[in-house]
Amino acid sequence: MSGPAPEAPEKTPVPDVFDPRQYAQGIPHDRYRHLRDHHPVAWQEEPEVLGWPAGPGFWAVTRHADVIHVLKDSATYSSYLGATQIRDPDPADLPFIRRMMLNQDPPHHRRLRVLVSRAFTPKRVDRFAAVVRERARSLLTRAVAEARATDGTCDLVARVTDDYALLNLTDLLGVPDSDRGLLLHWTQRVIGYQDPDEAGTAVLGPDGKPVNPRSPAALRDMFDYAHALAAHKRRHPGDDVMTALARDPELTEPELEMFFFLLVVAGNDTVRSAAPGGLHLLAQHPDAYRRLCNGEVELTTTIDELLRRHPPVLTFRRTATRDTDLAGTRIRTGDKVVVFHASANHDERVFPDPYALDLSRSPNAHVSFGDGPHVCLGAHFARLQLRGLYDEACRALPAPLQLAAPPRRLVSNFINGLKSLTVWVADS
Repeated sequence: MSGPAPEAPEKTPVPDVFDPRQYAQGIPHDRYRHLRDHHPVAWQEEPEVLGWPAGPGFWAVTRHADVIHVLKDSATYSSYLGATQIRDPDPADLPFIRRMMLNQDPPHHRRLRVLVSRAFTPKRVDRFAAVVRERARSLLTRAVAEARATDGTCDLVARVTDDYALLNLTDLLGVPDSDRGLLLHWTQRVIGYQDPDEAGTAVLGPDGKPVNPRSPAALRDMFDYAHALAAHKRRHPGDDVMTALARDPELTEPELEMFFFLLVVAGNDTVRSAAPGGLHLLAQHPDAYRRLCNGEVELTTTIDELLRRHPPVLTFRRTATRDTDLAGTRIRTGDKVVVFHASANHDERVFPDPYALDLSRSPNAHVSFGDGPHVCLGAHFARLQLRGLYDEACRALPAPLQLAAPPRRLVSNFINGLKSLTVWVADS
């Protein structure tokens, strides 16, 4: 059931924050601020775009306090009813999509989270710290050398951050390095489906229209690989997440499939989006980069501030389980309610001078890893990777970090991704 536009006449127009094409130009902070100030829970139309069908519309939630409220109140705002993407899934696919932990509510969600937490332990993650740092050093060193041998520029996405996120994930999961290309392909197909540059990775149906990238038809090859890898891990166990999952007697085969999907896509794209986003911010703020490289600010607060300014995920959807009120707006049963992380992270009601990059900002109550029962399970691993990358960047990339071209951004209202980040590398 779709929610109608508010009954009271609007005093100011409600800007569109749905169209994924606008995000290729940058996060629409002016529109977000207008919504926070005048329409904190705003009705958004959902027209057909980029070959994807129109939807019934949704409520955009942009203030920090309201975003936190929605994320914590899973009894009222369900991940299960309509899953967590803005677009409605095909009704035939919904039972399948609901098998993923991300698309469940307590108490069943809690059971799955406990199961995967047993495999995704801080101890197992922490043992990768030295490997992650060495990988960052190696990738950056090679990229800088190649740049200096050619035109002096380096695309940090293509040469460093894509491989960095993928190789770290393959280590943690126990996926052979030779298969990292598969993980990238699956991530692009699921995450980049709105972007015309990624259209070649889409699965097309008999009518020539793109198939939902989270549907069974689009995921069959990933699941076949997960089963083959799990069988291999049962015969040849290692100290990795897939071995732990494959040998867990409480985990069903369908649950194993969906865990693999979640870990591959979310585990990869969180860092794959956050890492170049943070480096872009440091290039835009040369004084902050110098302070970081001179040791004048802590990496812990730096990472949180870069995540606040560039959250890897832009939106998550919930569905109202009952009639309710949110910030004075009537929400009806079945309405889609979408939280906007980047808007919440720049809410002046919580963050003084929110558009400044303050690498010493504390406290920093950003919602880049969510909140409530679905707070990001891999946040610890993501922070470990970002710490290693930014620390080694200070050693390999000269200050100031200078852009050689504007970054190319992903066409998406879900992932805050950069497709390229080209910088100058000064001659040594």
